[in-house]
Amino acid sequence: MADVELTRVSCEPCRGGVPPLGADEVARLKPQVPDWEVATEEGIPRLRRDFRFRNFREALDFAVKVGELAEREGHHPDLHVAWGRVRVETWTHKIKGLHRNDFVLAAKSDAIYRAGGPAGR
Repeated sequence: MADVELTRVSCEPCRGGVPPLGADEVARLKPQVPDWEVATEEGIPRLRRDFRFRNFREALDFAVKVGELAEREGHHPDLHVAWGRVRVETWTHKIKGLHRNDFVLAAKSDAIYRAGGPAGR
């Protein structure tokens, strides 16, 4: 598939049995979400990013917006909300690894953060 801006596409239904992205595919998509790290936990690669805010209310508002995005996309990250911080972690549970959907969700989460005003920027 040709490179497209990840914020311009939607997540696609992922069925089990689809192989997770290989290292080359991850390397090709990663520049579109440069602030995210690829971390492995319990043997499963995932995308992870901490977003910073001025207070708990702003962090909570952002988490709600990401949750609404997840519902629209049908692809649900783990959200960890704390005072002044939200950690978003995404991977595709059905394939126990990364899928293009994870990069789409990451890019769209970044767009929500950028659109949110001066908090934590």
